[in-house]
Amino acid sequence: MSENLRPRDHGEVEQAINWALAGGKALEIVGHGSKRPIGRAAQWDATLDLTELSGITLCEPAELVLSAKAGTPLAEIEAAVAANGQALAFEPMDYGPLLGGSAGSATIGGVLAANLSGPRRIKVGAARDHFLGVNAVSGRGETFKSGGRVVKNVTGYDLCKLLAGSWGTLAAMTEITIKTLPSAETEETLLLLKLGDAAAVKAMTAVMGSAADVSAAAHLPSPVAGRIGEIAGEDRAVTAFRLEGVAPSVAHRKALLKTLVAPFGELASLQETPSRALWRAIRDVIPFAVGGPAGGRVVWRISTAPSRGAEVGIALVERVQAELLYDWAGGLLWAALPQSDDAGAAVVRSIVGGAGGHATLIRAPAAARAKVDVFTPESGALAALTKRVRESFDPHGVLNAGRMWAGI
Repeated sequence: MSENLRPRDHGEVEQAINWALAGGKALEIVGHGSKRPIGRAAQWDATLDLTELSGITLCEPAELVLSAKAGTPLAEIEAAVAANGQALAFEPMDYGPLLGGSAGSATIGGVLAANLSGPRRIKVGAARDHFLGVNAVSGRGETFKSGGRVVKNVTGYDLCKLLAGSWGTLAAMTEITIKTLPSAETEETLLLLKLGDAAAVKAMTAVMGSAADVSAAAHLPSPVAGRIGEIAGEDRAVTAFRLEGVAPSVAHRKALLKTLVAPFGELASLQETPSRALWRAIRDVIPFAVGGPAGGRVVWRISTAPSRGAEVGIALVERVQAELLYDWAGGLLWAALPQSDDAGAAVVRSIVGGAGGHATLIRAPAAARAKVDVFTPESGALAALTKRVRESFDPHGVLNAGRMWAGI
């Protein structure tokens, strides 16, 4: 049985990592564990549990900056910024429902380690673009700091960008500083009904090139759309466009958007409350949540050029009977596939690779995650660079070793 280490401050995190170094042990880094099932089914000697590192340490709404310890619940941070009329603009998804856990259990450290970004990513960028500063301990047992507590910062290397999306394989983050932005006064969503995947991607591409300035664009084929109450209907696909801002601006852009997309088909709309509920469901991929009709399927997260989203999606439907949800105007696909020994990896990677994209296996049994590459395999110069970066931060493989790729 592995040991469970629960440091209470930065110094104890450093001590724990140096203890692992001295004993030749490997550590699994976790917060509340909402994303624990993602990654290879690797083995570690002990768990470094960062949940005791919790609490907001700085909140300066006028400066659009917030600092918090890495184990601080995301819900606590979102409530604090909302009280000041602000939000985390990158609207990180909650993996809980999709992975069979409880909703609302994510931590800010886990969000940034996984570089989570929701539907607004097409407008404001990814989580890493809002990551201003960090205190962390590397796999060498050395403390380092990067960035600062101002939005414009040019001190040294931008290690925040490197740590975001590293899944805890480079360092254990202990305190994080992020940028906040004012919340939108209101929002509405315009719906296009009954479009096929190719037509929906064409419509989303037209909208993204317009002055409508949408903050999100997604397509839910039938019957996936029917699993979200706000848009459920009689066997129909739904393509959704979100408009945010002050009320007069939203009204003006909605009129422009209607004119632009009316030739594509039938229109409907959602006001503020159902619109927010719809985009939360899209953000958290609720149609594929455990306990629902697709809860027993494996789930892939696929990134590709938005213009090639329909090509990838249609091929997945034809070859592996995938159910799909398109986000980011077609650039992000969530694909739910029937269970198989390899989770459909060979077919998925062939289709996605042919379109110049990459795919991550998000939900699958441990046996499948041990058998196939969970993250897109790297080769050549990229693999060599990844190896050198990892060795610079963690030469002895102490932190989350093997979670992303075998031997790394």
